[in-house]
Amino acid sequence: MTDSFELVDTEDVDSPGDEWEEIDVADTDADRIARKRDREFSEFRDRIKDADQFKVEASVFDDATFAALYKLVQDGYIEAFGGPISTGKEANVYSALGGGRGGEDSAGNRPETGEGRQVAVKVYRINASDFRDMRDYLDGDPRFDGIGSKKSEVVKAWVRKEYANLERARKAGVRVPEPIAVERNVLVMELLGIKESRAKRLGEVHIENPETAYEVIREYMRRLYDAGLVHGDLSEYNVILHGEELVVIDLGQAVTVHHPNSREFLERDCHNVAAFFRRQGLEVTDDDLLDYVTGDAEDEAAPGS
Repeated sequence: MTDSFELVDTEDVDSPGDEWEEIDVADTDADRIARKRDREFSEFRDRIKDADQFKVEASVFDDATFAALYKLVQDGYIEAFGGPISTGKEANVYSALGGGRGGEDSAGNRPETGEGRQVAVKVYRINASDFRDMRDYLDGDPRFDGIGSKKSEVVKAWVRKEYANLERARKAGVRVPEPIAVERNVLVMELLGIKESRAKRLGEVHIENPETAYEVIREYMRRLYDAGLVHGDLSEYNVILHGEELVVIDLGQAVTVHHPNSREFLERDCHNVAAFFRRQGLEVTDDDLLDYVTGDAEDEAAPGS
């Protein structure tokens, strides 16, 4: 594994408080398309259901999910679907060919067209998602005050929350998968590896220079915090190596600093990260990392091994 990691540049970020922005979880175009069920949508749905990569999911993807995929194709975000990358309890991730709308490359450049670029399509399954676990992260988040109790509303809120968290993290200078589009329970984002050669998680590789890796991750944690966010589930399994970069993933559960449990989540993140790097031989403590993230550290020197 590389012994040097690149930190991405920061952009101008609003101070915590802008995260109070309301996130709309009302019916989307996909819901309206599913209700209308015109001929073009019906033909698209039938083709997707017959495709090998979606056959297993035909019984758990509702019409509105197929309509969300249809809308993303119609809007030019997806040109063609590839195979499954991962199948999880709550969501499946598929590779797809970008259709020419939106997106920057990994260097932050925005090409004239996204055609030919592979993207990841993350599909949350309404009926299979862990409703109660999602509520723990949504309840108390000021962006979702008054959210209904219907499972479909909670899942749609979760997906829009993941998209908003990724956008905020990127603006804060945290390397995360670039969010490209969201529609109902489907999120399109930057693809960071495929099934045959997927990006490795930090816990799966040998780290030649753990000091540098630790410095990058703690800096990303502080940038997230300064931007008003706490990851909430950070560990060596939610950081991947992509080229020369460490990339933070799985921000669906990230909460604002105003969430009543944000301090508990942050302390847990600090424990997980510090414990991992202690196993790599570094002399780091949970409290030192917490102080650095929150800006209370007196000595910000690199940790000794």
